[in-house]
Amino acid sequence: MIVGVDIGTSVTKAQLISRDGRTTPAHEARSTVYTLPGHRVEQDLDDVVGTVETVVRAALADAAQLGDEPAEALALTGQGDGLWLRDATGASVGRALSWMDGRAADRLDRWTADGTLHALHRRTGVGLFPGSAAPLLAHLAEHEPERLEAAEVAGYCVDAVVQRLTGAVTVDVSDASQPFLDVATRTYDETALELCGLSAHRRLLPDPAPPGTLHRLLPDAARRLGLPAGLPVSAGPFDIPACAFGSGVAEPGEGNLIIGTTLAAQVLDSEPRPALAEDPAGMVLATPYEGRFLRVMPAMIGTAGLDWLLKLLDVKIEALDAMLVQSPPGAAGVTALPFLSTSGERAPFVDPRARGRFDGLSPLAGRADLVRALCEAVAYSARHCMETLGVTRTVTACGGGARSGEWARIFAGVLGGDLEVCDDAVGIRGAAHVAWRSLGTPVAPGAWRARLRTVTAERGLIDHYAEGYAAYRQALDTAREGWSTR
Repeated sequence: MIVGVDIGTSVTKAQLISRDGRTTPAHEARSTVYTLPGHRVEQDLDDVVGTVETVVRAALADAAQLGDEPAEALALTGQGDGLWLRDATGASVGRALSWMDGRAADRLDRWTADGTLHALHRRTGVGLFPGSAAPLLAHLAEHEPERLEAAEVAGYCVDAVVQRLTGAVTVDVSDASQPFLDVATRTYDETALELCGLSAHRRLLPDPAPPGTLHRLLPDAARRLGLPAGLPVSAGPFDIPACAFGSGVAEPGEGNLIIGTTLAAQVLDSEPRPALAEDPAGMVLATPYEGRFLRVMPAMIGTAGLDWLLKLLDVKIEALDAMLVQSPPGAAGVTALPFLSTSGERAPFVDPRARGRFDGLSPLAGRADLVRALCEAVAYSARHCMETLGVTRTVTACGGGARSGEWARIFAGVLGGDLEVCDDAVGIRGAAHVAWRSLGTPVAPGAWRARLRTVTAERGLIDHYAEGYAAYRQALDTAREGWSTR
């Protein structure tokens, strides 16, 4: 069996998965996210490592459910982007800067104005946003150069945990894909570093691990986890590509939609080409599989905005489906723009000034109309992302938002086609599949893929939401003109 761990932004999950695809219940532990003045969002590496230890030990207690199979490997996936600075021992050099951090927004404005963003996008296919490693590195180089001088490695969440557990200084190619990697050759593009003014800090970037790389648990880390010393550790891919492969995406043109804290749309391709977007947005990711690349639009919106609205309205998340049923398609004339992140938006366009709003309000509007309007707006953003990416085949959906039957109906109607929904922890499945492949004992595709349920796209909803989507795009264009004048 594989011990799978998904290190999310605020929740770390672990479960066991057997070679025949059976899983044990997922165990969770919350980590602390520090939201500070100046749009700063940070995490503590020690705290995050502690959550990994907690959930792994809890998951191992369920081994009897899989017949006490021996652990073959520890497979890690988790959040991407941000900046996790460490010294040679793996100790954090200050708190990690989250992918939600907005302190580098002014740097992004300068790079937009001088053409750096477009030039970088042409070279690597990456669209930067404030929480990307490049603007965060540039911000620290300008304002806190002593932190970069004290660091030996600048990486991401998963490789930071791997260094603590195995001592290896490494990075998965999916994490390294943005912002400086030539994904076709899997090597850093020195010109991309020059464009960002970061050539002097190239020493901080570990070369991506070759496909199939495994690390080994250190004795002390193994003791804390309850696993044998020397157990193989597979590091990556990070959570977005892991969800694609765990959902069964295998052929070029197939798409995956992650309706989680944020909304991520992705499409598999056989070539490392970026999405055909007017804005320098999105990313192209190298994957563990030869001749397979992912075009990704990772929006900042998602269930986080819905959580904010439900809390404001004093509605429990368990009541979401009931609320959506109470409001008709079109939310009785109420519409929304769903950009409720303090860092603005990063896909399918980049604008740190992007903000949410509701329109069409009147005394007749109720709480259910507000909720439905926001859920419809998130679905419209998903269609905007998928159209930009060029999806041509089946779309799967996963994440907490996909578990809502009514919201999934909205997504299917907006996207204009049936949606194949996965309800289990597909990120862990994707990481486990990579681990078995790295061990030299790959599992059959039918065994590891998650079970899917089909959400049918209803003709009436498709027609209704086609008009709603056109109105959403027009409202977005108008709003973007206003944001640009701030």
